[in-house]
Amino acid sequence: MTQEIFSAIDGQPSHEQIVTLLDRLNVCPESNLIGVLQDVQDRFGFLPGGALKEISRRMKLPLSRVHGVVSFYAQFYTAPHGRHTIRCCRGTACHVKGSERILDAVQHKLGIQEGQTTPDMVFYLETVACLGTCFLAPAMMIGNQYYGRLTPQRVGNILKSYQVKS
Repeated sequence: MTQEIFSAIDGQPSHEQIVTLLDRLNVCPESNLIGVLQDVQDRFGFLPGGALKEISRRMKLPLSRVHGVVSFYAQFYTAPHGRHTIRCCRGTACHVKGSERILDAVQHKLGIQEGQTTPDMVFYLETVACLGTCFLAPAMMIGNQYYGRLTPQRVGNILKSYQVKS
């Protein structure tokens, strides 16, 4: 399924769009909740409240259980996020090698702070305790791609390459 980020005025898909998607996914009590949530997020770019209610109804699960799963897993978002998630490492090795300059460069180039999405919905920025790539310090990820031994100048070139692809 291809990802489609919504650009509705309020950022929310309509009830009809939600129902159409869940019909196509054949969501029922026997469906895999995590798989359904992943498919819905792939389609809408996040998990709209209306979709969570409809999933709860169709799967005959309390809405609190659906919300519990969504809030437990870091992969799920209940607000629109950019198409590409940037994760800047704040681990010890990265910190020692200048991760603060890398984060500053990302924030400056994109005009956003941690926890924000660019207005064009291309990037979402977050920091993480460790990417597990200490040998690449300082490092960041965009989606599933690791970038290491970063400088502020390299950050600018990397970000430009994603803006061209989007």
